[in-house]
Parts: sequence; C-alpha cells; structure tokens
Amino acid sequence: MNFLAHLCLADGDAGLKLGGLFGDFVRGRRALRAFPEPIRQGIVLHRYIDRCTDQSGVVKKLKPRFPREFRRYAGIIIDLAFDHELAINWWRYMPGSLERFDLETRDLLRDNAELVPKKLTSFMRYADRHGLFAAYREEDVILYALAGVGTRLSRPNPLHRVSEIWPDMAPQFKPAFREFFPHIQSEVVDWRKTRSTTTGS
Repeated sequence: MNFLAHLCLADGDAGLKLGGLFGDFVRGRRALRAFPEPIRQGIVLHRYIDRCTDQSGVVKKLKPRFPREFRRYAGIIIDLAFDHELAINWWRYMPGSLERFDLETRDLLRDNAELVPKKLTSFMRYADRHGLFAAYREEDVILYALAGVGTRLSRPNPLHRVSEIWPDMAPQFKPAFREFFPHIQSEVVDWRKTRSTTTGS
C-alpha cells in the first residue's frame, strides 16, 4: 500500500501513522531500534500491511491484467491507484474530511521532524507544501507521482507512461479496491488485537 492507505489504517494512532510513513525507509532491526516504541510498532504494522497486500487474491488477480510492458511495475501502480480510490471515497472509510486529515498529518510530521528518515524529508516537504494526501483525489497527481517513482528506480521503466494505460485500467481499480480495502482493515484490527494481547496492554 502507499502512504495514504497506511495513514488511514493507523486509525488515528500517532505512532502508527508515523511508522506507516517511515516503513519503506527503515531497513533492518538496528535501524528499527532507533525509534520510540509506538513508531516501531507502526513500522512493523507497515510491513504487515505490505505482506497482506502482496498476498491478496484481489491484487494477484489484478496484476496479470496489465499490459506486459507494465506488469513488472503493477504493484507500484496498484498501490498509488488504491490511494486514489481511497481519497475519492474517503467518506466511506474515515470520519471527517480528507482535507482535515491531511492537515493533521502534516502537523504531526512537523512536530516530529527530528525523527523523519533522511530519505523521506524531501518528499515530506513537498507533501506539506502541496497538501499532497488530499490531492491524491486527482488523477494527474497520481500519474505525476508514478513518474516520479520511475525516476528513482535503477533500471529504465515505463512509469512515466502510465497515462497510456490508465483509461483501460482505472475502471478495474475501483471494484478491486472496494473488495480489497475492507479486508485489509479487518486484518489490521486483528493485528492490533494480537499485539495488545501479547503486550498485555
């Protein structure tokens, strides 16, 4: 999953939200130990969500529908497409407006700026300036983000041309997301119950 989904699945918990954002930028146990326990739990949850997403039957069925040239990068495209669907349908899954959630998240990041991994700082500054999480409702923002991801990959890739396949793929993202997201919400609820039991809290 991408940033907005990880934030949503944190269900208002500040540590889980920060860990959800940091998860892709923290590698190994030593790096994990550098963070306070609530954020460590958020990073662990981030990894769990990503595993569940990769193993999802919905996602596995969706990937082969991509044109061959894009199939290697289908997971990246799906992650951002699902953030787009979440942003459009925010009212189905979360109380309050997406704009308010975006503002609160940016405030949280500013308040914890000293903890933000270095590789994430430039993205977070950009997100803060542009209200990026709320802007995920716009297709152009998603396509621009995908092109940006493409520039950071080591090998040549077609992510700057996702606009070519978007009209055909977008109608498939919507039902896939609506089937997938309630399932991952349920998985996260179970994960939190398990962690609460094992920690005795």
